[in-house]
Amino acid sequence: MHMISRVVVVLCLSALVLNTGCKSKKNRGGLGSDMGDTTVLEEVKEDGIPLTGEPFDANHERVTDANLTPVYFGYDSFQLAPEEIAKIEQVADYLNSNSDCVLIVEGHCDERGSNEYNLSLGEQRALAVRSYLVNLGIAAERIQSRSFGEERPAVAGSDESAWRLNRRGEFALYK
Repeated sequence: MHMISRVVVVLCLSALVLNTGCKSKKNRGGLGSDMGDTTVLEEVKEDGIPLTGEPFDANHERVTDANLTPVYFGYDSFQLAPEEIAKIEQVADYLNSNSDCVLIVEGHCDERGSNEYNLSLGEQRALAVRSYLVNLGIAAERIQSRSFGEERPAVAGSDESAWRLNRRGEFALYK
C-alpha cells in the first residue's frame, strides 16, 4: 500500500508540472546558469510553491560532506522514476535533521537537444524534485532550483552510457 501512495504522489506531481508548461527562466524568476548572478528573485509561483529570495550560493557556505546521490531521469523526461524516490527521501531526511541547511536542486541534461530546450528540461527536472521535497514537508523557502541544461555533464561521452548519467538532478547543500 505504501508503494501505491508513492506512485499516486508521483503521478499527481507530474500532472501539476505538466500543467505549468514550459516557461523561460526570465518569466520564472529562477536562477540562470551564471554562478555570479546575485539578483533577488521575483516572487513567482511554480505549482503553488513560491520562488523568492537571494540565491543561496550568494550568501551561504557550501556543505560538501553530505554525500547525496543524484536523481536520474529517462530520455526527454522530467518524470520521477519510482526507483529514484528513495534518493529524494534521503535528502528530505538530511534536511529534517539539519534545519540550518538550505538546498539548490540542479537540473541537468545530456548533450542531445538545443541549448534552450535542455535548459527548459533541466528546469523541469529540478522543479519536479523540488516539488516532491516540498510535498514531503520540507519548507519551500529552503529549496531553490537551477537549470544547467547540458553545460555541466557528469560524464564525457556521446553514447547512452554517458547520456544516462548526465540526465540528472543534483543536490547542492548550503549552511
